[in-house]
Amino acid sequence: MISKNKAKFILSLQKKSIRDENHLFIIEGDKLVKEFLQSGTRLRLLAAKPEFIDSLLPEERAIIDDIEAVGLDDLKRISSLKTPHNAIAVVPFTEYRSDMDEILANLCVALDFVQDPGNLGTIIRAAAWFGIKDIVCSQNCVEVYNPKVIQASMGALLHVRVHYFNLRQFLGVALNNGLTVYGTMTNGESIYERKLENKGVILFGNESRGISDDIKPLVSEKIMIPRFNNLKYGIDSLNVSMAASIVFSEFARFKNRNG
Repeated sequence: MISKNKAKFILSLQKKSIRDENHLFIIEGDKLVKEFLQSGTRLRLLAAKPEFIDSLLPEERAIIDDIEAVGLDDLKRISSLKTPHNAIAVVPFTEYRSDMDEILANLCVALDFVQDPGNLGTIIRAAAWFGIKDIVCSQNCVEVYNPKVIQASMGALLHVRVHYFNLRQFLGVALNNGLTVYGTMTNGESIYERKLENKGVILFGNESRGISDDIKPLVSEKIMIPRFNNLKYGIDSLNVSMAASIVFSEFARFKNRNG
């Protein structure tokens, strides 16, 4: 049985202020915990059922600072999920440089005021799948270590760096470096009909309002995903994470075709 203090601390990490103060976040689920261990990520604390702990390899145990065997009741008490998995872990924030020039050396993504944690997590997952290594968020985007972002990203955070910048400043640097800022907008050119580049910034806006008015002047190329129907009701747009997956796929296809 986990101590009250440890249970209280795990629960406290549901709050952003506590995560920021301690530079720690929560991951939940057998597969997710295993993936972090297989990547060599050190865990500060693992609370798991005995059978999960028994399945750990010696080299995995060696990078866990504290292991607590717990039952289902404990997991229900400390989990943020309605149906808890067999393992919950406390993980240090990932440390990496947020250097604009380094980020802009390859195709990257910028997000303007994306608020839904599930959307950010899914965009991170799609970026990892299509080989995009950097996502730049405006400072009013949802926090990357939000538990719902972590769950939706499904371990992709191990492969994608998420940065928080003043977005106007970042896009200004991109333009000054001669790079294209692709803005996903309803009045853009079909992504299937234009030549794409292997470098630049793909910009997505807020779920309901799109790209902010003060950011729009920094868009150098407007792109859009055309619809292939004449439906007059029921669907008028794509979810931002769905749109991101389609756009990433087209950029990857273009890169693969043209080298």
